[in-house]
Amino acid sequence: MESNITIPKHIGIIMDGNGRWAKKRLLPRNMGHKKGAEVFQDITRYCNELGLEAVTFYAFSTENWKRPKDEVDGIMKLFKEYLITAFDYEKENNKIIFLGDKSAFSGELLDLMEEIETKTADRTGMILNIAINYGSRNEMVHACKKIAQDVKNGKMDVNDINEDTFSSFLYTKNQPDPDFILRPSGEKRLSNFLLWQSAYSEFVYMDVLWPDFTRKNLDEAILEFNKRNRRFGGV
Repeated sequence: MESNITIPKHIGIIMDGNGRWAKKRLLPRNMGHKKGAEVFQDITRYCNELGLEAVTFYAFSTENWKRPKDEVDGIMKLFKEYLITAFDYEKENNKIIFLGDKSAFSGELLDLMEEIETKTADRTGMILNIAINYGSRNEMVHACKKIAQDVKNGKMDVNDINEDTFSSFLYTKNQPDPDFILRPSGEKRLSNFLLWQSAYSEFVYMDVLWPDFTRKNLDEAILEFNKRNRRFGGV
């Protein structure tokens, strides 16, 4: 990456196209997810090398449970394998946070996620957010319920509710909002991803399926981001 390029603080990445990648090769869809998981690990390392403060990967949405059972089971198997090997990357100093409704997962997965979050909580490097069983509307409803409960219990006055306090009840509390949202695969929609946090994000879409995504593609996305004039409502 050129020295005069501004590196974003936070990138949100929608990992899309695993199934289509496999279909093009006459392979089972889970082979696409396996290849996509390998790309996820490499791009995570590269984001760390570039010096990002945070990166959020959209791994599994609240809607993805509607997929065929064997595909969901395969994704959960890959997720478990990642959780077991996550500590292999301890030298990278990443703080790992799982965004989403964890109640749908098995006790084994819950224990592994909790162990990873606890053991990485004091790390000072890049924040690695993994959005798993995540939906942004669900996240905002969850935040509203917690705020309402605090008001009911007298912990907060209704007049204290503003954009900052609302943000502090989201899964990404205390993190910078994403500078840009990246979606490969050619699709051009957010798919219920970081709706509140991306209010002022740039959007970068690329015609490359996630399993084919490379470090060079991420460089191209960052270069595209650098061409944008972010005015935040000003002139």
